[in-house]
Formats: sequence, structure tokens, C-alpha cells
Amino acid sequence: MIIRQITERIKLMAEKFPVIAVTGPRQSGKTTLVRQIFPQHTYINLEDIEKRNFAKQDPKGFFAVYGSHLILDEVQYVPELFSYIQVFADEQRIAGNFVITGSQNFLLMEKISQSLAGRVALFSLLPFSYAELQNTLYDAPNYETFLLNGFYPPIYDRSVAPADWYPNYLNTYIERDLHQILNVGDLFQFRQFVKMCANNIGQLINFSSIGNEIGVSSVTVKRWLSVLEASYIVYILPPYFRNFNKRIAKNPKLYFTDVGLASHLLGIKNTDQMNFHFMKGQLFENFIITELLKFKLNTQNGMDLFFWRDSNKIEADCLLEYGNSLTPIEIKSSRTVNSDFFKNLTKIEQIVPNITKSYLVYGGTEKQIRNSTHVVPWNGLQTITNDMSSTA
Repeated sequence: MIIRQITERIKLMAEKFPVIAVTGPRQSGKTTLVRQIFPQHTYINLEDIEKRNFAKQDPKGFFAVYGSHLILDEVQYVPELFSYIQVFADEQRIAGNFVITGSQNFLLMEKISQSLAGRVALFSLLPFSYAELQNTLYDAPNYETFLLNGFYPPIYDRSVAPADWYPNYLNTYIERDLHQILNVGDLFQFRQFVKMCANNIGQLINFSSIGNEIGVSSVTVKRWLSVLEASYIVYILPPYFRNFNKRIAKNPKLYFTDVGLASHLLGIKNTDQMNFHFMKGQLFENFIITELLKFKLNTQNGMDLFFWRDSNKIEADCLLEYGNSLTPIEIKSSRTVNSDFFKNLTKIEQIVPNITKSYLVYGGTEKQIRNSTHVVPWNGLQTITNDMSSTA
């Protein structure tokens, strides 16, 4: 069994809040996690039509039958339950009484903000992090394996091959769920849009350009992208432009929450293809960005992720903010450290105040310190996250 890093944080908050909410993409391990943490709770899957109809048609009777200490899986399908959960949370005042999960964040968050504000501890669970797989049976000596396989739990704990997993995931979850929500008229266009997103990893989002490529308006692209983001399929990395008079990039960047899904959309079938693919550098960047994102979500330490780019194209692939301190990170897939890799970091240190440390994350295996920059191998990100933990 792989221990999820978010576990201890959920246990802690379950001692303080009556409701625990865990959101995240489908098949990220939400159900497995909450059933392990709350083994004494009654588990109810609201994707079950009979239970869903019971809860919708007779919510009072539903709670009369099942009582308290419940895990309500995919609760967004029965919004009628939220007002009852609110009442029970206020009347009973039992810590960790209700555990709710959902994979459609836009539906779930609306109901939480309306009914459960102040009563709920909210968590987002993404697929496995590398830190969770490191030093297990699933570890690998090269990062290309993880770019190809991604991190969805069934690929590991059920030994499903990525070539079998991702097509079914796309058909069953992304196209079914999102087609239903968006009411897309042309499913082929939507598939092309999702593939176009993979081709734009690490790029500033240009809504008009993407729309022109697939034959839809920029308004449609924004709407589709917002649903992909709310469904935890993509991650939008914002630019950092606080308190600067210089011309700074204002458009966000696009990444996938799982790099294996992105590799599948790009048609990469094995590590040999990965090694020579023109998107390998962007996929490696995606991998590192989402590993830092998972650390942020799993620890809830208050760290925020940005990127930096000014009008002179001086850029940091990632800029971590904690309190008043800023940490720029350059990301390179090369296994060899090149002196050119430090140019942007050196310039940014002269422009941006409150920088504590700078890092270069690369595809090699050795730690170094070069030009005052800490060089960190791809499988040594704990060097950065430990620093974030120590200042949290």
C-alpha cells in the first residue's frame, strides 16, 4: 500500500471540523484514501443510481437510514444533501462526522460555499506524487518512465498498462463527464481541443490561437478550459506580477495535472519515442511543476506557485512564494548542467526582491551549487520541499 502524503493533514483537520471534503480528478485515489482514514464510517457511493435516487427523493429518510459518520462519495450528484449536512453539522457538532468527495470541483465548490462555509476542511487530492512512489517497488531510475506512465493509482496498484489506461480514461471520464456538463455539439472538436492543450504545455495561453486551430471562438476555448481546470485535468499556472512597474507577462501558462495523460495525448507510446520527442522538455517541466503543486496541496503549507516572465523574456519556470520570500526555479530536462541554464536566474535575482534561494532542477542525478544556485536532480525535489517545510 502506498501511503498518501495528505493523510496526516486530513486526520488532523478531522479532529477540528465536522465536515471533511476531498476533491480531485476521477481515479486519483479519493475513495481509497478516505475509506482507509475513516474505516468506521459508513460508505455510500452516490454514483449508485438507487442510492442517488433515494437521497434525492427522500433526503430525510436517507439520513434516517444511514445516520451519521458517513462517507458520501461523488456527493455533487445530490446537491439536496448539503443543507441537511449543514443542519447536522451545526446541531451535532461532531468532528469528522461527514466525509464528502467529488470529482467535479465547480459543482462541489458552489455547494460548499453556499452551505458549508466555516464547517468544512477542504482538500484536493491529485494522482500519486513521485515522492509517494520514491523508494517503493514502483520507483524507476529515469524520469522518462514517469513522463510516460504518469501517476494515476490504477497504473500502479492494479498494474494497468498506460496504453490501456489512458484511452479508457479519456473515453469514460473526460469525454463522458465533460460532454455532459458542457453539452458539446461536436465531440471531435472537443477531442482536438484537449489534444491542443497537450501541445501547449508550458506555453502562455493564447485563447484566440487555440480557437483558430480547432475552429471555435476564444470564448468557447475559455469555457472549455475552465471546465478542464475545475475537473483537475489541467492546471493553470499564474504569472507573478505583484508590485512591479516593468512589463510583465499577464497570461497564465498551461499544464496537465498528470503528465502521463499529456504524453498519451501527444501520441508517445514508449520511452524511446519520449527521448526524441520535441515536447520532452515541456513534459519534464510539467512533471516538476505538478510535483511542486502536489506538495502544496498535500501539506497545505501556504506556499503559492507562479512563473515569472518580463518583456525582455527574462523568465523563471516557477516562482515559489511563501510569506515575503520568493524562490525562483529553472527546469531543464538535460542530464548535463550547462552554464547557460543560470542566465535567467542570475538576472532575476537582480530584478526581483526578497529572493532567498534559487534552484535549477535538471534531469541528472547529482546535487551541486553553481553561481549561488542550488542544482537539484529530478528525483531530489525533497531538497526544495524540505526548505519550504522548514520555513512554513
